[in-house]
Amino acid sequence: MAFEAKNITKNQLVSEVQSLKNNGFRFVTMSCVDLGDSLDLLYHFELNMQLTHLRLTVPKGDTAPSISGVYFAALLIENETKDHFGVNFDGLVLDFGGHLYLEEEVQKFPFCKVSVSDTKSEGGAL
Repeated sequence: MAFEAKNITKNQLVSEVQSLKNNGFRFVTMSCVDLGDSLDLLYHFELNMQLTHLRLTVPKGDTAPSISGVYFAALLIENETKDHFGVNFDGLVLDFGGHLYLEEEVQKFPFCKVSVSDTKSEGGAL
């Protein structure tokens, strides 16, 4: 069985997802694939036991639109993806700030080849 996904842009994502919801599709999950300089965000939907997939490719460090305004439950997988791959989502209805699973002292995203660290100035403020 071949895996086929419709390639979309950031500007198309929310409207495509809204269209799927309007047509009765259930949001299953999202997965993320590290491609080196970019990440593939793969959105998986189901209707009548048939899967439909959307693919959004974003450069590392770029922001992706959140679909949590359409499917509220997406906030969990989007926060998890932020924890594991460092992806920031614009419009996330509940943002755990990269700490859904990870403690604040974690310096590296577990599934990403790139890591980001915060530096604190004198007095403890960022």
